[in-house]
Amino acid sequence: MNQELARVVIGMDPHKRSVTIEVMQDDESIVGSGRFGTDLAGYRDMVTMARQWPVRVWAIEGCNGIGRHIALRLLADGEQAIDVPPKLSARVRAFATGQGRKTDATDAHSIALVGTRMSGLRPVVNDEQLAVLRVLVDRRRALGEDHTRMISQLHQLLLELIPGGAKRDLSAAQAKKLLATVRPRDVAGKARRRVAAELISDLERIYARKKAANKELADLLTTTGTTLTRLHGIGPSGAARLLVEVGDITRFPDNNHFASWTGTAPIDASSGDHVRHRLSRGGNRQINRVLHIMATVQLRNPTEGRAYFDRTKARGKTSNEAMRCLKRRLSDIVFRTMLNDAAHTMATSPGGQRGNDSDSSATGSQPHTGTSDKPLPGPVNTQPRTALPVAS
Repeated sequence: MNQELARVVIGMDPHKRSVTIEVMQDDESIVGSGRFGTDLAGYRDMVTMARQWPVRVWAIEGCNGIGRHIALRLLADGEQAIDVPPKLSARVRAFATGQGRKTDATDAHSIALVGTRMSGLRPVVNDEQLAVLRVLVDRRRALGEDHTRMISQLHQLLLELIPGGAKRDLSAAQAKKLLATVRPRDVAGKARRRVAAELISDLERIYARKKAANKELADLLTTTGTTLTRLHGIGPSGAARLLVEVGDITRFPDNNHFASWTGTAPIDASSGDHVRHRLSRGGNRQINRVLHIMATVQLRNPTEGRAYFDRTKARGKTSNEAMRCLKRRLSDIVFRTMLNDAAHTMATSPGGQRGNDSDSSATGSQPHTGTSDKPLPGPVNTQPRTALPVAS
């Protein structure tokens, strides 16, 4: 096959103002490379160079982060792109270049190697609905971070104004009422009171923005047809984060691979006759946080999650171990729910539905006895897609 018809993978190490690419054939031979700006002229030169290979795919690192801006531009021009996780390219770089040397050129080389060798990488799609969800959920997270920072500052000021400070769960209205009772006479005390009053006003605005953001997210989630918000402990922000980060749920072969991606699958650390597992600190930490909040909410209420946690402790597990088991079970429930939603979407769309696996349908929002204590799964099989269940 000549060069014009050979398939190539264009590995890209993206930055804000520049990108470095390497063009690699299926036999891992390098046929091109370069560094281009991300302005109009640089982008045009890069695309012009790439078009000498008619059969091409762009392997871009971090399409959910720094690589998103250039990936969307390529998609708009009809190009095909796949997302290369930074951790995966870092592992390849350590073995491919020796001693893990990190430059833009070696990064582009390792990314091209991943795109050439690995199957089942996530394709980048320009989904307008998910793009809007991402913008809104990122804004909602920023509002939550602002709220936490302001509350911490307010507690510090109230502690210096009032002996013992204020209670832990403090609303803006309660803080305003409490501050009205304080009449400092010294200059420093007056400054503290004035700044505390400003923080309370800022908190009231944050509350209003959070409420509006939650409503907007809830309305948009309704149009997606997701049932994630029916699960106990997942609100609009958590459901939106799951949809944005997961994308196509069928890219995970089974619930064990999904748990590995969420960081809830324990790592096997057994040796000889001593069987033990340790906590996984890998995976998507944003989704791990969503599952942690879901578990915490279930523990605060008389749910099946609370009952499962108590049963696990009764078997001799510590509180931390029982919490990890609960998060693992909740990961399975989220996986089955999203899989069932995907099946329902396929069944109601003009294209019909794929697959039939009655064991994969969602059975409820609570943990149940199963195989969720399994550690990280083995190598992925040759079929990266999960067969969709029959939608009910």
